[in-house]
Amino acid sequence: MVRTEHSIVGQVYAAKTDPKAADALIGQYLGFIRSETVKFIHTAPENGHEDELSIAMMAFYEAVLSYEKSRGAFLPYAARAIKNRLVDYYRMEKRHRNVTSLHTPSGDDEDRPILETIPDTRDEIDAFEIRTASQQEIQEFGAQLAGFGISFSDVADNCPKQERTLDACRRVLDYARANPELLDRLVETGRLPMNELAVGSGTDKKTMERHRKYLVAILLAFTNGYEIIRGHLCRIAPGKRGGAT
Repeated sequence: MVRTEHSIVGQVYAAKTDPKAADALIGQYLGFIRSETVKFIHTAPENGHEDELSIAMMAFYEAVLSYEKSRGAFLPYAARAIKNRLVDYYRMEKRHRNVTSLHTPSGDDEDRPILETIPDTRDEIDAFEIRTASQQEIQEFGAQLAGFGISFSDVADNCPKQERTLDACRRVLDYARANPELLDRLVETGRLPMNELAVGSGTDKKTMERHRKYLVAILLAFTNGYEIIRGHLCRIAPGKRGGAT
């Protein structure tokens, strides 16, 4: 059966926070993972290339954790992740097969040791640490959202599209942050304190009801120090100005 990209995205977002869903997704797309591996190594993984297949599977899972709808269709995104991870693996293997002392002269004009010619990769390390922290935070936040029956896909679909609606949601957030007992009640009861937030923020209750899932997500982001998630949600821009939501 041909699956639409929308259904794949739904599975991917579920797999971000549910290990069973992730295992099922990997199993479902094992043929795709194997195919991408074969494209790279030009032979069957069973011919002494089992490591490459394992690396491709891990790359697929990493793609699941880091994927966002704004990055386009998922399968091309996963294919690039697999290829990049296999390229990294082969580069590492090549380095290990040709081990050279870092104090060996580099052969450049100044005849510096190789150690002094190696570029500073601290930015790459910082970027990796940020990606790792982001993935961990996404998993934790996704698990908390699931407790409210909300997925990341739900939040994305429920984001305000109009400037005035976004401003209304910000007023709700500002009021909740000024009254942290409302945030505590949200976590404790699993329900949005709609009446208090509507009256306190001066926001129309119907507007809040239409964007309940988004409001729950953005309020939860301010309850447990989800700084990375918080930044993403707060930077969401409206698609157009004015008009109905």
